[in-house]
Amino acid sequence: MAAFIVVVLLLAGLVAGAAIVRPGPVDGWMGGTGGEPTPSLAAAEPPEPPPSPVLVASATDQPAPTAAGVKAALDPVVAAAGLGSSVNISVVDAATGDQLYSRGPDVATVPASTTKLATAAAVLSARGPAYRIPTRVVAGAKPGEVVIIGGGDATLAAGASGTYPGAARLDQLAKQVKAALGGAAPTRVVVDSTLFPGPAFEPSWDPDVPTGGFGAAMTALMINGARVNPKITHGYAERYPQPDLVAGQAFARALGLKASAVARGKAPTDAAAGASAPPSAAAGSAPAPGTELGKVESPPVLRLVEIMLVDSDNVVAESLARQVALAKDQPASFAGGAAATKAVLADLGLPAAEITLSDGSGLSRKNRLTPSVLTDVLRLAAGDQHPELAGLMAGLPVAAWSGTLRERYRSPAAKNVAGAGVVRAKTGTLTGINAISGVVTTADGRLLAFAVLADKVTAGADRAETGLDKITATLAGCGCA
Repeated sequence: MAAFIVVVLLLAGLVAGAAIVRPGPVDGWMGGTGGEPTPSLAAAEPPEPPPSPVLVASATDQPAPTAAGVKAALDPVVAAAGLGSSVNISVVDAATGDQLYSRGPDVATVPASTTKLATAAAVLSARGPAYRIPTRVVAGAKPGEVVIIGGGDATLAAGASGTYPGAARLDQLAKQVKAALGGAAPTRVVVDSTLFPGPAFEPSWDPDVPTGGFGAAMTALMINGARVNPKITHGYAERYPQPDLVAGQAFARALGLKASAVARGKAPTDAAAGASAPPSAAAGSAPAPGTELGKVESPPVLRLVEIMLVDSDNVVAESLARQVALAKDQPASFAGGAAATKAVLADLGLPAAEITLSDGSGLSRKNRLTPSVLTDVLRLAAGDQHPELAGLMAGLPVAAWSGTLRERYRSPAAKNVAGAGVVRAKTGTLTGINAISGVVTTADGRLLAFAVLADKVTAGADRAETGLDKITATLAGCGCA
């Protein structure tokens, strides 16, 4: 099967004449402008391949589908998809924006995890692809006290065996602190996670989310997305109820302290203002309160967006929504992130009236997006007017190949294998809600953007997913002229 998928991917690229690749500025985004990655991990990662100068190699030179052709192909498939009484769809030509198929394209619908497309566009625009989230340590108000300040990096690791590739590490942060203290041993660790004012869980989330293994208490300091077992990188994972204290205790161990030496608190005022740090403290002298003793930084936002989209990581999504809030001088909360995301999308030219958000992950049933908003986001990411958004495309799972689509589009009986390798999309699933939104290359090589949102599904998630896959595979296998 693996060999088959490789062949499908290669043939799809040759036949379509189009490729979705990272944009030209990626080398700069991955460079040192936002802070260097952890040296030991950076050395282990393969170098970034030379980027193509464009996102979509073919623009308008491939045969275009017609609205009549797409309608003839999709109408019977949509009718048989088992998606319930509320199915809203938008299919557009990614190059021209021509509407090729519409069924309630401007109807506000619960988007589930396709919300992450909006979060991705907003954070790439507001923070930029190169931005790295800092985790800092400063001298505390009392001698021997150090304060670790959470900046909202959900991917932070305690050591080399973290969940996320290329993550910043607490053990390396501890080395910086020891060097900065000039040999003086710290005696107490204060955890400052006040950047996120709370609540830790969105009130509109389903009651099982706090213990359901797909979300976590949102605190500004955490390690491994709050996972108890960092080796579980996909799907369900037990989460710590107090992620900030757990991270503080891991940092204390790296300093040679016991867990009992850790308490919540707040950094001195100077530290909150970003006081500069000297290279090290003189032997025998205590650094002034607020003096920066060390700092590590997350992978760039470009990478964090990929992590969020490929595996539909809800915790990373909520942390990125808060980065949008911080960039727009909003509180780093669910409400602040939602308001800032909506404002950024409106600045990008999207209709604010068609965007209602309560979170950044899509776990909230109060979220509402229209299918046309999602296809507009995808068109912006695929175009050349906003190259900073191109990282969104890099993070989309590939049908039958990666992320949440790894095991889908593999059933000849379900007539969905035409989508293997050529559908790239974000899925969305809540009880009674199923969605998919992404891009697909047609049999004639034309790139289409699509969104299919169903929020009154009664037939069950398995049948709904099969129906969604068949709809998008039909687009892949159809010239639809």
